[in-house]
Amino acid sequence: MYPEYPFSSHFATVDGHRLHYLDEGVGPVIVMVHGNPTWSYYYRHLVALLAKTHRVIAIDHLGCGLSDKPQNYPYRLRNHIDNLEALLRQIQISSYSLIVHDWGGAIGLGVAGRNPEALERLAILNTAAFRSQRIPWRIRLCRWPLIGPLLVRGLNGFAAPAVFMAVTSRLRPEVARAYLAPYDSWRNRVAVYAFVRDIPLAPAHPSYGTLKEVEEGLQTLAERELPVCICWGGRDFCFNDHFYREWRRRFPKAECHYFKEAGHYVLEDALPEIRPLLEDFFAGVPSSSGTGG
Repeated sequence: MYPEYPFSSHFATVDGHRLHYLDEGVGPVIVMVHGNPTWSYYYRHLVALLAKTHRVIAIDHLGCGLSDKPQNYPYRLRNHIDNLEALLRQIQISSYSLIVHDWGGAIGLGVAGRNPEALERLAILNTAAFRSQRIPWRIRLCRWPLIGPLLVRGLNGFAAPAVFMAVTSRLRPEVARAYLAPYDSWRNRVAVYAFVRDIPLAPAHPSYGTLKEVEEGLQTLAERELPVCICWGGRDFCFNDHFYREWRRRFPKAECHYFKEAGHYVLEDALPEIRPLLEDFFAGVPSSSGTGG
């Protein structure tokens, strides 16, 4: 049904709902955490590649992808962190590496911050896990009362534009359709809108304190000097170079690769270059070069 996604589905019950995830391969564990409005499909090529040497877990957050989409669920950052942590506990994963993108940064590193010793390696792809006042006007518009629900849930004005605004190389039509397939109705776009509303820009926001905790956990991870690889798309309209520089400041020893012409969906625009980099990174092969940007 979904091109380039020949994987078996697995489900766990978390917080009373079915959470979908992929569980491919054997070996050291790599957990892949997606953002909004994507799902585990975003990682399909890396799942196929890294499952040759690792056990790969790729989650669909509640409300996303092939997971349940309850209509009266909080969909706060803390809920998503709790859900990922619960999944890893259920499938008895005690140590793992992470690949994070978009909201996956705050969610995945939120889990890692609760037990820093469990994290072995970290790959960062156009994301943030720290507080910021920066938000593009097109996303801010989607947060407005009345207009926001109409745009995001009614007109699909967040997920649908992403398949061309988040890339610099046009997606094949069948791939674009696969990205959008789980978000085909008002009901099924409930979490897409919830993620937009949950961006914490001020201390009064319900998720501001949670994001502050995640941010504080980054310092502990940095002090451990665990291996970090940053692969960054330079033409991201949301997570721009300000965020890239902030990651480099927080992890000054990170292996950095900057793809000037790639967009927010950096795995779509720069996959041929990123694939061998991450294959070597998770194999423990020292980087011979970096493109810091």
